[in-house]
Amino acid sequence: MFEKKKGFFGRMAERITDAIMMNPSIDEEFFEELEEILITSDIGMETTMKIVETLRNEVKSNNLTKPEVIKIRLGKIIADTINKGEAQKLTEESPLVILMIGINGGGKTTSIGKIAHKLKGEGRKVMLAAADTFRAAAGEQLSIWGDRVGVNVVRHGEGADPSAVIYDAIQSAKAKGMDVLICDTAGRLQNKKNLMDELNKMNKVISREWPEAARENLLVLDATTGKNAVSQVEEFGEVASITGIVLTKLDGTAKGGIVITIADEFDMPVKFVGLGEGIDDLKEFDPMDFANGIFAE
Repeated sequence: MFEKKKGFFGRMAERITDAIMMNPSIDEEFFEELEEILITSDIGMETTMKIVETLRNEVKSNNLTKPEVIKIRLGKIIADTINKGEAQKLTEESPLVILMIGINGGGKTTSIGKIAHKLKGEGRKVMLAAADTFRAAAGEQLSIWGDRVGVNVVRHGEGADPSAVIYDAIQSAKAKGMDVLICDTAGRLQNKKNLMDELNKMNKVISREWPEAARENLLVLDATTGKNAVSQVEEFGEVASITGIVLTKLDGTAKGGIVITIADEFDMPVKFVGLGEGIDDLKEFDPMDFANGIFAE
């Protein structure tokens, strides 16, 4: 899924390949250059040091000298760093309630539509809840996606109580035998306490009204924001138990290393990545596919 994408993958691969080929030996100078490449690709310092140290130990213990072998080993180390096993996949349990969290402008509404399209294509009955009632036209935008995908959207008027929308959506979803209810939420309120209160209310309504439902809290992040995405994980992690990341806009404009940082430093699975504007351009994240994409020719 990544091999045809340029931008981050091409630049990072080219720089690493140059570093390997232009150093007469795989010595400390090479590892220092590799550290710089990784850090400037939006990979955090702690994660970078872990990757480089692992590669250094493998090179030493296995006496690795061939550039292609070293690239393969580096790709495997990166894949292992971001691989979260079964947590990488969206749960297949039914019924399922998905709370979509994230700041405005990060691609949250678009991601909801794309996930709904994907799940419907798998034969699951999906409904949407327009619980972002604070942003003008948020409900209308979600309804447009609902019409496009062919799923029902429960919405109230602008400024309505978000938890009331969730309540009505749950009653409708239960009555109609829905498999999945995907809930939009506000991305920016007056302050963090206000945001926390609203999310807590929604969680209580879901737990009370549909206790048997499985849960996913997905944080939507814009890959082009780079290291600012880390602060968003920290902020939203304080107000919600995040089960996974949806990383949008991971195309030629994004450095992409933020995937590695978030997965490693927060022990957080990246579940979906957005690779374009099309309705099918939201893909399940595969760690090895991602790592291979970095070094694709």
